[in-house]
Amino acid sequence: MGLATTIMPKILAILWFNAKAISLPECFLQMYVIHCFVGMESSIFVCMAIDRYVAICRPLRYPSIITESFVVKATVLMALRNTISTIPVPILAAQRHYCSQNQIEHFLCSNLGVTSLSCDDRTINSIYQLILAWTLMGSDLGLIILSYALILHSVLKLNSAEAASKALSTCTSHLILILFFYTVVIVISITHSAAMSVPIIPVLLNVLHNVIPPALNPMVYALKNKELRQGLHRFLKYTSRATSA
Repeated sequence: MGLATTIMPKILAILWFNAKAISLPECFLQMYVIHCFVGMESSIFVCMAIDRYVAICRPLRYPSIITESFVVKATVLMALRNTISTIPVPILAAQRHYCSQNQIEHFLCSNLGVTSLSCDDRTINSIYQLILAWTLMGSDLGLIILSYALILHSVLKLNSAEAASKALSTCTSHLILILFFYTVVIVISITHSAAMSVPIIPVLLNVLHNVIPPALNPMVYALKNKELRQGLHRFLKYTSRATSA
């Protein structure tokens, strides 16, 4: 939600009022917040993967591992990691010399999209972006894969097919969002690096990446709740009767 809240006001301003202009300081601020929230979202997926691992593989120790203290420490660590590590992104972008073109082919101020307009060498920006991607997103994705590999290994050892199915069903919604999030991030990075001649593709991917997950979250997680499913079913049934009456 934080990421969508960061960019949606500007998207709506562009669509409703044709307010396409943005100052460089505002652009650099948006760049920082976007990178910060992308890292936060990735960190949340890691915490959720660890939570699922402990719940399925170490169920008896869950109350002693996933404590309030653990949650607070994980939250502080996520906040510090992502707020500090992304500070150099807008600073390095601001040090570039922008002398000619002043229009980006995106609806948001991405690091590579903005620095591509600079007239001087932007190698340091690309290098830091790559380091940031590998150290933060790469390590998070590695931990998620490891967690689910261990979960799958434990589930396959269960003698009961029903228990295995129930254990895997608790991870389905999480895996759907993880797959969408990291797939789009990887494709966006590739399209930026390849300097695609069709700019609408990365623009559409950015829209999907920033708008769809917040919209899917309530449905993916809430509909797994039995009471909410029953309530939605009753609401739809009532609406159908009212329409036909």
